[in-house]
Amino acid sequence: MGDWDAGPEDDEAGAVMKTVARQLKLWREAAGLTQAEFGAAIGYGEELVSSVERGRRIPRPEYLDRADEALGANGKIIAMKRDLAEVRYPKKVRDVKRLEAEAVEICSYNNSVIDGLLQTEEYARAVFGSRRPPFKEDELEQRVAARLARQEIIESPTTLPVLSFVQCESTLRRPYGGKMVMRRQLQRLLHLGELRNVDVQVMPLGREGNAGVDGPFRVLRLNDGSTVGYNEVQLISRAITEPKLVQILDIRYGTIRSQALTPHESLAFIEKLLGDT
Repeated sequence: MGDWDAGPEDDEAGAVMKTVARQLKLWREAAGLTQAEFGAAIGYGEELVSSVERGRRIPRPEYLDRADEALGANGKIIAMKRDLAEVRYPKKVRDVKRLEAEAVEICSYNNSVIDGLLQTEEYARAVFGSRRPPFKEDELEQRVAARLARQEIIESPTTLPVLSFVQCESTLRRPYGGKMVMRRQLQRLLHLGELRNVDVQVMPLGREGNAGVDGPFRVLRLNDGSTVGYNEVQLISRAITEPKLVQILDIRYGTIRSQALTPHESLAFIEKLLGDT
């Protein structure tokens, strides 16, 4: 089982990893085990154990489970899972997840792929798998896991933000992962579109007007009353907080919603696509 790298530019992950690494090393040394002996006891190689203890690798949850048992820590090592839960994912993903957690309303337009909050695991894996140059296998799995973790907000028992998605028709016809993967993705859209806090709308390709031709973007209204935009393009993603720019995105999204099919019409449109696939 592989583990995930802690990026050297990620200060937050680095700080957490230094603390966890120090504790793991202290527990191992207190048990009188070398790195090689400890690795053999938990089913990992000496090199990987060394990387974890130097803060270069983020251990998976099962690593901590086995370490806790092998070192007789009685749950003290397992408790560190909580500290690692967030930094396990790339910093960009953590930043987006925090914004989403603070939002009372999330508005998203996408003419490239199905929005990440709506994706099935298979579809997400196909999207990440199409990237060039390709991700390493561990990194691809990390990205998929991070994307699925963000989706908890949709049916959260503690918070229930209003979610509005406008998908260009092209994203519903582009069969990432093949026909069956796309069928299950369309079925998920139908399911989510029936939730009380979720609106899914379709922007038909036949529309003469489309205020979203400049590409995907998001508008998030936060619980402190502020509004931020979020834009992701080739190799770059950024939050937009400058009021005039946020206002432009806000106006643009309102226009897009008015140009798209209504939520009811959109679900009927998706049902028809599903029947044709």
